[in-house]
Amino acid sequence: MKRFALPLLLALAACARPVPAGVTELTYATPYPPSHPFSRADQRWIDYVEMASGGTLQIHPVWSGALLSSDMSLEELRHGVADIGLITPIYTRGGTHLVRIQSGFYSGADTIADQVAVYRCLERSVPEIGHEMSGLHVLAIQGGLLPGVITSKKPVRSLEDLNGMRIRAPTELLAVLRGLGADPVNMPMGDVYSAMARGVIDGVVAPVDTFKVLHFDEVGRYFATLKVPRGAYPSRAIGDKAWQRLTSDQQALLERSTGVWESALADEIEKGAVAGARAARAAGIVVHDISPAEQSRFDALYLEDAEKNARKLAKLDIDGLDAFRKARASITETGIKCGVQS
Repeated sequence: MKRFALPLLLALAACARPVPAGVTELTYATPYPPSHPFSRADQRWIDYVEMASGGTLQIHPVWSGALLSSDMSLEELRHGVADIGLITPIYTRGGTHLVRIQSGFYSGADTIADQVAVYRCLERSVPEIGHEMSGLHVLAIQGGLLPGVITSKKPVRSLEDLNGMRIRAPTELLAVLRGLGADPVNMPMGDVYSAMARGVIDGVVAPVDTFKVLHFDEVGRYFATLKVPRGAYPSRAIGDKAWQRLTSDQQALLERSTGVWESALADEIEKGAVAGARAARAAGIVVHDISPAEQSRFDALYLEDAEKNARKLAKLDIDGLDAFRKARASITETGIKCGVQS
């Protein structure tokens, strides 16, 4: 419990400020600074909630990781360290096995809207997802831009070029890259800039917005347009303790605000892509397109590994294969359709 001591003191200090009668104040915690696209979307949501409530519901933001940690955010939120927070269940080490693995089921869901829709299909039809998120009320699902491969010294024109390269990648991609002869590593994105600058890694699997947001235009030289699938996941939530303190009208307002938050996130992420592409052009980043044949080969390897990961969940008494099949069946040529039989 010692690790909660400082955050708890910060939370108590935030709550100790005088709050006018008839006003409910909630803390919102995020690891990102106010200037980050995620935080700009968060601020748009905060403005909406405060306006829609007529000022009776106030959100006090705590930026830059001062309250919640990245790897323990779900547990900290459940313990009431903050009322509402940015969560990353796909990076949590325990307790969210299916939520983490399902993020690898989304090949073909190329837009943020489609990714969110696929997650909603799974959320409604796979009870285990709800079990893993117990103690929290999810307020927003987040998708994202499809990553490519940013490298510093050697361009990637084909999958063979990945052979021998040390690449930072998300967990669900490690086995695929290893099978292609790469040396994949998983490290916090905040460490990638220095690792590339020092030559510790050769590149990173990341979307184009990182050229601006994370300044990868300063350490990268090449960008390969390999379309790496990515999934959606719960990204904003309120702890059950805080939820129970709210009136039914306030709860209803937060439920209505989900669409506002998700739209703001999608909008800010897409704006980030435009800014990132601009930064890449200004820095002279060389772009290499991956051929359709190579992309198809990569997609097949990706889905093969995703199915293997889904099957492995059986040892935890989780029917990951059922979730995999439902996700794949929902992604059709004419859009996302829940309940489609494979």
